[in-house]
Formats: sequence, structure tokens, C-alpha cells
Amino acid sequence: MVATKKDILSLLDFSREEITSVLESASDLKKNRLKSDPKAFKDRTGVMIFEKPSLRTRITFETAINELGGHPINLSGETIGMGKRESVEDVARNLERWVHLIIARTFSHRTVELLARSSRIPVINALTDKFHPCQALAFALTLYENIGESRNVKVVFVGDSNNVCNSIMGLCAKVGYDFTVVCPPSYAPKDDIMKPCLEAAAETGSRIVVTHDLLGAIKDATALYTDVWTSMGQEGETEKRKRDFTGYQLNEKVLSLAPSGVLVSHCLPAHRGEEITSEVLDSEHSIAFDEAENRLHVQKAIILHLFS
Repeated sequence: MVATKKDILSLLDFSREEITSVLESASDLKKNRLKSDPKAFKDRTGVMIFEKPSLRTRITFETAINELGGHPINLSGETIGMGKRESVEDVARNLERWVHLIIARTFSHRTVELLARSSRIPVINALTDKFHPCQALAFALTLYENIGESRNVKVVFVGDSNNVCNSIMGLCAKVGYDFTVVCPPSYAPKDDIMKPCLEAAAETGSRIVVTHDLLGAIKDATALYTDVWTSMGQEGETEKRKRDFTGYQLNEKVLSLAPSGVLVSHCLPAHRGEEITSEVLDSEHSIAFDEAENRLHVQKAIILHLFS
């Protein structure tokens, strides 16, 4: 158990300095992978509770724990029936007596908040309906690898204002990047997300904008980001969302109207031909798969942050 319990539920809880420190650590870990990995998690166990399907999150967290000297245990939502067979609070109170870290990928953000509130061990949000902090940090590392320490950055998120959008907006607000959301009117970020982001942006000089004008937003973009129009748990809205997001696809025509050096990313998995075309996702502008690789390194850095 760590002396002072820390959790990673949202980047809005972090200072600019903490985010920078995690990213610097991730960069070092990537350069020295398997050569001098610190065994900060040696003889410790991390439990991964996944209510949703996962490829990148599960593999990168399992690998991260292993490379830091620890042991991962994967629990599917069906295995423990959290919130049904047993309360979230009781699950947390049991786990804290056996293991050292909880990594939770849940439908409701309240679930990870309850896990963190009810346990004496760190909790990492591996994705909820509200935030996806690990993805935003991986994007930040990938962006840094491509543009360096420049502060003259504008990130444009095109699509549904979902958990990834919320987390990247929070990241940009915290580090001082400009951020624009381009979406249909009824899909704008919620007030409970916008308010803390705008407060953080006021301190760092970041500019946050919500617009419906795709072509106007991208003309001075450093990076374009998109995600699926229908997230897990919203499958019943698929056809409506396809109609609502007509005209918000990242395709070659849109890319041709952005700056020549613009970067493009996606958290994956992508619905090729919907929110993004294969021509764009596989183009020289795309950093999506580099970002997927960087999930491993930032998650190792997060664990080090929690156990240092």
C-alpha cells in the first residue's frame, strides 16, 4: 500500500506540472523499455475490472504491470457482478485487503468514483462514460513526439463530445493548448465538463471553443481528432447518430483544407467509412497507431506516479 493514496480518475484533478511529469516519465520509459525498467510494482498485484470490451487498454495495462515487476489479474464485469451481486463499495473493501491497485473500465463514471472513495488503494480510470484520461495522456505524448514543446497548438476534436473529447479538452485546458469541439448542436459538451475546463483554461491561457463549422475550425489546426459516433452502450442510437453526424467525417477533402502538416488521430477502434476514412486513418498525417503504442508507456508512467 502507498503511504499517501492517489487516484487517476480525471486529468482535471491534476496540475499542469503533474501532467508534464507523467509525460516526461513516459518518454523516458519508452526510450529505455526492457533495458532499465524500474520495478516499482515488484511483488505487487493489480486487478483490472472491465465491464466493457477492450483490446488496447487490457493488453497495455497487463504489459505495463508485468514490465514493472508486478502481477495483473483480469476480472470481467460478469465475473464479479459489481453493483448487482455485490455492491461497488464492498468490492472495493475486499480488493484493498488483497491487492495493491484497481484499474477499472466501467460504463458509469460513478462506479470508479465509488471504488476510489471506498478503497485505501489507488484506482485508475481505464475508461468511463465521462472520462478516458489514459487515452488523453497517450495523445499528449504522441503530439509532443511530433511537435516538441511548442505552446502554439490547436487541437480540433470532430464528432460526439464523449469521454475522449472530455479528457482531451481537459488536457488542453491544463497544459495551455487551444481546443475546439466541432459537433452537431445537440452533441456539445455538458456544462459539468465545460465549467471546470474553462476554469482551468483561464489559468493557462488556453482557448476552448464549441462550434458546428467544421471547415472554419480546421483551417489553423495543429491536430485533428475524432472518435466513433456511437460509443459502447449507445448502440440503440446508431442510425440516428449516423444521420446527425453527416458532414462531420474526416476524409481527404476535409484534410486538404487543413494545414499541410496537420496531424490526425483516433482513439481506436475506428469505424472506417463513418467518422474517418481509411485514406485518412492510414495516411502520413495519422498518428493514431503511434498513440495506441504510447498507451503502454503512459500507463507505466501512471503506475510509477501512483507508487513513487
